[in-house]
Amino acid sequence: MAPDLGSVARAVRSAQERFLSGDLGVNGVRSLVLDSWRRSVSEGVDPEADAPPLVWAPDELAAARERSPLQGAMPMIRSLLTQPVEASGHVVAVGDAEGHLLWVEGDRKLRTRAEDMGFVAGAEWSEGAAGTNAPGTALTLNAPVQIFASEHFRGTVQPWSCTAVPIHDPHSGRVLGVLDVTGESQVATPQALAMVRATAMAVEQWLATQQPAQASAQLLVLGRRRGVLRRDGGEQQLSTRHSELMVLLAGTSEGLTGERLAVMLHEHDVPLVTVRAEMARLRKILGEGVLQSRPYRLTEPVVTDAQEVVDALDRGDTRAAMRLYAGPLLPTSQSPEIAEMRLDLRARVRRAALASKDADALMQFAVGQDGKDDVEVIQAALLALPTSSPKRIGLTARLERLHKMLAVPLPRLPGTGRAR
Repeated sequence: MAPDLGSVARAVRSAQERFLSGDLGVNGVRSLVLDSWRRSVSEGVDPEADAPPLVWAPDELAAARERSPLQGAMPMIRSLLTQPVEASGHVVAVGDAEGHLLWVEGDRKLRTRAEDMGFVAGAEWSEGAAGTNAPGTALTLNAPVQIFASEHFRGTVQPWSCTAVPIHDPHSGRVLGVLDVTGESQVATPQALAMVRATAMAVEQWLATQQPAQASAQLLVLGRRRGVLRRDGGEQQLSTRHSELMVLLAGTSEGLTGERLAVMLHEHDVPLVTVRAEMARLRKILGEGVLQSRPYRLTEPVVTDAQEVVDALDRGDTRAAMRLYAGPLLPTSQSPEIAEMRLDLRARVRRAALASKDADALMQFAVGQDGKDDVEVIQAALLALPTSSPKRIGLTARLERLHKMLAVPLPRLPGTGRAR
C-alpha cells in the first residue's frame, strides 16, 4: 500500500522541528536531506525567511541569459518538458551553475504562487542562499535530487515538491546549470525524475553537436609565489598580480567588473585605472580574444589546480585531493580575496584528511607546507600508521620538537613508547 503522503510530510516536519531545536537523534529523514539541513544551518539560512535574495535586476538577468550556454537549448526544453507539464500544473525552471534561476516557465497560476516564495527568474536558489531545495541541492551534490514537501529547509517552500538534474558540458564535464520541475507531490516521483533526466540528457547531446571539444588551460597556483599557465603544449610564468587575476577570473563564468576586482585585490581603495592597466597587460599576455571586458571574463576554460583539489573533495576522493594539494594558494599574495580562498582551501583539505583517518591522506598533508607544524594532524597520522611503519620515526621526532616548543606533555601514541 502506498504511504500516506500527508502523514509523511507531517513526520518530516516534526523531525525538522526537533533538528532545529538541537535534537541530535533525529530519525525518519533521508540522509541526503539531513545532510542538506546541516549545510543550510552552517550557511546561516533562516528557515523562517520568506524568500531567497533577488540578486539580478532585469538588465542583469537579460545579460546572464545571453551568456548562458543553455539559452540555445530553451526551445528543446520547452518542447520536451515545459509544454507537456504546462497543463499538469507544474513549473519548469532552468538555472545557472551557481543556482541563479534564468528561466521560470509553465503553469501561469502556479508561477504566480511560486513568486510568493521567491521562485522567480533572477533569484538565487543555491543551497547556501535558499536552504534545502532540489535545484540548489542538485548543484551542491552534482547529482539528480528530489525534495518532497517538508524536506525543504525553509517553511515557505514546504507546500511544494521538486525534481532537479544538473546539466553538464558534454566535453569537459563541467556543470553548466540545472533543470528543475516544481509543483505538488506528484513532481517528486520516479516518473518525474525520469522525464527531467531524459530532458537534461537531450540538452547535453545537443550541446555536444554545437561546439567541438575545447581543451582547458591549466593554472598552477598551489605552493607557488607566481602562477604557471599551461596551454597549447607550453608553459608561461605569470606575475603575482596576473596570477591573482587569473585565479579570480577562472572562478567565475559571469565575469567581474573592474570595481569588484579592485575590492578583491586590494585592502585599500585603489584607482580603477590601476586595475584596467593590469588587465590590459594581461590581455597582451593571453592573446587576442581570450580576455573580454564589461565585465572582465575569460573566453577560454581555465582550470586551476586549486579547483581540481576542490573537485576531488566534492566527489569524496580524499587521497586524490591530498596528492593534488601542493601547498597554500599563492602563499605570498596580499589580496584579501585570495587570502580568504587560501584559508578556506587549507581548512577544507585539513578537515577532509582528519575525517578520513586514512594514513596515506594524513601523511600527504602532514609532510606538506601546511601540515608540517600541525600537532593534531601529525598525531592523527601516527594513530593511523601501522606501528611498524618507518614513516613514524620522522613524525614522532617532529611531534617531540613541537611539544617542546609548546611546552606541553607528549601524549601516549601506539608504537612510540611515549607517555602523556
